[in-house]
Amino acid sequence: MQFKQIRNATARIYYAGKVYLLDPWLAAKDAMGYMAYTDFKVDDSAKMYISMPICPLPESVERILAGVDGYIVTHIHPDHIDMNIDGTVGGPLDKLLPVFVQNEEDAEIFHISGFTDVRVLSEEGLEFGDARLIKTPALHGLKANCGSACGVVLESENEPTLYLAGDTVWYDKVKRTLDKFRPKVIVVNACAAEGVDFGRLIMNDDDVAAVVKAAPYAKIIASHMDNVAHASLTRTTLGRSLKRRKLLNKVCIPEDGQVLEFSK
Repeated sequence: MQFKQIRNATARIYYAGKVYLLDPWLAAKDAMGYMAYTDFKVDDSAKMYISMPICPLPESVERILAGVDGYIVTHIHPDHIDMNIDGTVGGPLDKLLPVFVQNEEDAEIFHISGFTDVRVLSEEGLEFGDARLIKTPALHGLKANCGSACGVVLESENEPTLYLAGDTVWYDKVKRTLDKFRPKVIVVNACAAEGVDFGRLIMNDDDVAAVVKAAPYAKIIASHMDNVAHASLTRTTLGRSLKRRKLLNKVCIPEDGQVLEFSK
């Protein structure tokens, strides 16, 4: 298994002979603009004027898309999939390739956007080549749910079980997922992004520490870092916190473009 951090939650994953592009947000640096004129508000007013994505892609869109067999989109938010003014999504993507989504509502948006092979994930799982993709629960907001989101577990006979936690905070259903699947590799979205109405939207350093405690057998990857204005943690501050807790040997915080490899 190979995991290549692209940017934010976007990653290329080679698993059981297939290449997946996870949450493909491929917009140019600053292309999404800032949050000041949206309904999304954060406590720090200065953050409302930071354009996103904050960083450029580490390589060309063409190279990122080359050889991809399918897309996994954990939810339709503008920092996880490119969105157009007309509501369509996934402009740069090959619309003939399979796209795995969390529910029928998201599937309909992809159908409207011209995708011809949209597959809805389920708790029972879907087969794709030699892998099984299983939908897992997520809680996208501590105060209120900032829209539905999901995680995904990938299983295959000759690969380590991989858990993509998605946009979620630490809560009881994440713990249950860990107990049920005992994944060897766990990817957590961990920049502690937050909003006034929804509270913290994804994991912070305390949550990452809770994942380490619940799954001491696993290698954890901290993704979704350094590219959205409403983040409360950076790679640097998360790393410092984990170092203080003596947990940094359990958690990798990859730079954009970095490749990690894991064996069963």
